[in-house]
Amino acid sequence: MSLRRLAFETLMDITERGAYANLRLKTAQAGLPVRDAKWLAALVYETLDHLYYLDYVLVFYARGRLQAPVRGVLRLGVCELLFMRTPQSAACDESVKLVKEIGKQKLAGYVNGVLRTIAREKDNPPPLPEEPIERLRVQYSWPGWLIEQWVDRFGVEQAELLLRTHAPGMQLRAQPPFTTKELKQALENRGLDYIQGKWMPDCLRLNEGINIAEEALFVEGKLTVQSEGSMLVCAACKVGPKMRVLDVCAAPGGKSAYLYALGGEDIELHSWELHPHRKALLDKTLARLNVSAQTKMQDATVLQEEYRGYFDVVLLDVPCSGLGVAAGKPDIRYQKSPEAIEDLVKIQRNILDTCCEYVRPGGALIYASCTISERENEQQVNEFLSRRADFAPDDLSGALHDELLEKENWQVQLLPHLHGTEGFFVARMKKKL
Repeated sequence: MSLRRLAFETLMDITERGAYANLRLKTAQAGLPVRDAKWLAALVYETLDHLYYLDYVLVFYARGRLQAPVRGVLRLGVCELLFMRTPQSAACDESVKLVKEIGKQKLAGYVNGVLRTIAREKDNPPPLPEEPIERLRVQYSWPGWLIEQWVDRFGVEQAELLLRTHAPGMQLRAQPPFTTKELKQALENRGLDYIQGKWMPDCLRLNEGINIAEEALFVEGKLTVQSEGSMLVCAACKVGPKMRVLDVCAAPGGKSAYLYALGGEDIELHSWELHPHRKALLDKTLARLNVSAQTKMQDATVLQEEYRGYFDVVLLDVPCSGLGVAAGKPDIRYQKSPEAIEDLVKIQRNILDTCCEYVRPGGALIYASCTISERENEQQVNEFLSRRADFAPDDLSGALHDELLEKENWQVQLLPHLHGTEGFFVARMKKKL
C-alpha cells in the first residue's frame, strides 16, 4: 500500500467512521521509517486542521456532489497544494495515482483537472464569507455553533485570536528525585532547545518534538510528558505532606504522578479509573515514574461509603468535550455537538455530587477540565455550589499566579491565546467545617 493510500485510509477512518486521530495514526505508522511516519502524520493532521476550508475550496472549484472517497482524495491533494511543501506537479500526479488505486479510475481526469485548476489559482483563492461566524468557521475550520458561543462570550476579535492559536507543542517535566535542573542539563547536552513555562517553573517546552518512548530518561522514569495547564491543575490542589489525596478519572496518570511529586512520598494517594484498559495505562504510568498509589477500577458516579469524608483533597478531572486541547487534536472539533456536551454535563454533575462526599470537613474539592465551555465549567461549579450549601469557593491565591486570578480567586479558565497554555479550567471549593 502506498504512503498516500495509507494517509487516505487513515483520514477516511477519522472523518467517516469516527476513529480517534492519534490512535488511528499509531496503527498506520507501525513499521514505517521515521521520515515516512512523520510525513504521514503531518498530512493527516494538516488536512484535519483545515478541513472546512478545504471543503470550501472544493465547493468553489469542483462541480457536483463529491462521493466520500473522491472527496477524501481531493482533501489530501488540496491540503498538499495549499498548506504543505509538496511540489504542485507531485501533489496532482500522486492524487491521480491514488484515485486509481482506490478503484475510481474513471474519475482520474476529473481529479487531475480540479487540482490543477486550484494549483493555478493558488494566489487568487476564493473570497471568504463576509458574515463573521461563517468566515471564522471556514477560515479556521472550527464548528459554527462553537464559534458562535465563543464570539458571544469573548467578542469576534478575541474569538479569532483563540481560533488561530496553535497548540504549545511537547512539554516535559522531571519526576523526583530527578530535578528540573538536571532535566535542563540533559536537554542542553542533547542540543534540544526549550523554554521554561510561564506559570510553572517545572514545565519545559521543547521547540521541536522528540520520540519520547525511545528516550532513556523517559524509560527510566526520570521525565514525563505533561502540559503546563495540566500541571496548574495539580498546583491548585495545594497538596502537602501526609495528606490523603484522591485523583478521580486518573488515567493516564500524569496528574497523579505530579501530585505525588508535589506532596512528597508520605502523602496517601488514591487513583481511580473506570475502564480496564485505562486502569492498566494508569498502573503502567505510575510504575514507570515510581509513584506509590492505591489504584482502583471505580465508577466515579457510584458512592463508596468507606471513603465518605476520608480525603483532604479530591481532584475531579472530569470527562469533557476536550475543546481546550482541540488545537493540537483537530478531530475533536468535528466530533462534538451541543447535544453531546449536554450528555457530558450530566455525567460531570453526577461525578461532582458523588465524589464531593469523599471530602473531609475543611478539605478541598478541585473540579477541572480541559475544555473552554461555560456549560461544562463555570455553570457546572456554580450550580454545584447552589445545590450544596456545605461547600464554598476556596481561594487559589498562593497556588496559582496572581495574574491568572484577575477575575476570580477560586476559579480560572486558561485560554491559549492569552495564557500560552492549553484551555484547561480549574475551580477550588472547600467543604465547610
